[in-house]
Amino acid sequence: MNGKKNSGRGQRDLKVKVKSARGRKLSSTRWLERQLNDPYVKRAKAEGYRGRAAFKILELDDRYHFLSPGGRVVDLGCAPGGWCQVAVARVNALGARKGKPVGRVLGVDLQEVEPVAGAEIHQLDFMEDDADMQVKDWLGGKADVVMSDMAAASSGHKQTDHLRIVALCEAAAELAFDVLEEGGTFVAKVLAGGAEGDLQKRLKQHFTKVANVKPPASRADSSEKFVVATGFRPAR
Repeated sequence: MNGKKNSGRGQRDLKVKVKSARGRKLSSTRWLERQLNDPYVKRAKAEGYRGRAAFKILELDDRYHFLSPGGRVVDLGCAPGGWCQVAVARVNALGARKGKPVGRVLGVDLQEVEPVAGAEIHQLDFMEDDADMQVKDWLGGKADVVMSDMAAASSGHKQTDHLRIVALCEAAAELAFDVLEEGGTFVAKVLAGGAEGDLQKRLKQHFTKVANVKPPASRADSSEKFVVATGFRPAR
């Protein structure tokens, strides 16, 4: 009887509690506690990913299958590099999957990013006028996938933050229209909030299918969702 009780207690996962410290805000303590207890954070460390966000693109690709061996991928705002890590493996950028086409992964970001094996990382403001030409020059052609997990710096004002991330997503979409191959895919983070109607309309004009998804790895208390637009149709 006692043996069973002890066994059950030993197998139970215990939630980590973080004591508040002098000078640390309550919100920071809560964030730290959430990080320590987040199963995706633990998985990311165990599997060598640079952050839990890697599982979002993994789950989206498991569902929509846009990262294929031989594919050419552009990751906008790629820091810290988790999405690039996933793309490298899935498009076979390192050639590890023998007999499969070898793909390319191009990451761009405003800041310097630690190198990712199999990816080409460039420091670039993708909103510059000639950014599309620069991306195509680096790729040696057009891309099969343009993806973005970018978020604007938080202002603390929910509506303002929503408008900022929609504006970022719209800018990413405009670049995608210029660099995507026909039939290509655009994947980007947005925030649910009602101001993304124009973005949805534009995407539906250029893609055969537009889906709005909240992958399991996206925290339940977050308003983020992802738009997955497939079947790019270039303007004639």
